[in-house]
Amino acid sequence: MMDLHPVVIGVIVVNALFSMKGFNDYTFFEKYKFNIGAIRRGEQIRVVSSAFLHANTQHLIFNMLSLFFFADSVIYRLGIVNFVIIYAGSLITGNLLSYYFHKDEYHYSAVGASGAVMGVVYAGILLNPGMIINFFIPGWLFGVGYMFYTIYGMVKRNDNIGHDAHFGGAIGGYIITLAIVPVLLKTNLLMVILLAIPIVILFVLIKMGKI
Repeated sequence: MMDLHPVVIGVIVVNALFSMKGFNDYTFFEKYKFNIGAIRRGEQIRVVSSAFLHANTQHLIFNMLSLFFFADSVIYRLGIVNFVIIYAGSLITGNLLSYYFHKDEYHYSAVGASGAVMGVVYAGILLNPGMIINFFIPGWLFGVGYMFYTIYGMVKRNDNIGHDAHFGGAIGGYIITLAIVPVLLKTNLLMVILLAIPIVILFVLIKMGKI
């Protein structure tokens, strides 16, 4: 896990450079952040560009550390092309879900690679359910636990975290990984079901009007 692929290093560097530019340039940050009003005016580039900006250094470090722990397991099993597909696809599904929930809130804004990273996290767990992070935390426990925390955040809406983008990214990573490796439905069925539980709960809550 310590021998990162050059493409992963590249993703981390781009996130760091783009974010640091945003930290020091308010105009740049405002131009490329996720903003409903701007997107509805035709600035769709923000759906992608916002995923390379971060609110602060801690936000950036948390996302890049999460990517660090899970990226190599995805690349080892699926190759670099599929890793890029999962990262990019999860980035887009994350921000599309955020757009769905906030499409009438013209002033709503968000930044961060969390959607893309959560897609990689979910892919990594599906592919390697026995993985351990931070020396003692099971990967599946981190992923599922974080998803339930995300649902809680979406219901409460009492912080400035884009929980819906995180969840959308996880859904994207989950679906794309199963599409690439459908045999997981047989070989890792228990983990497939376990990771689906938060997703099913989200849709139930949406249907009930709780979110």
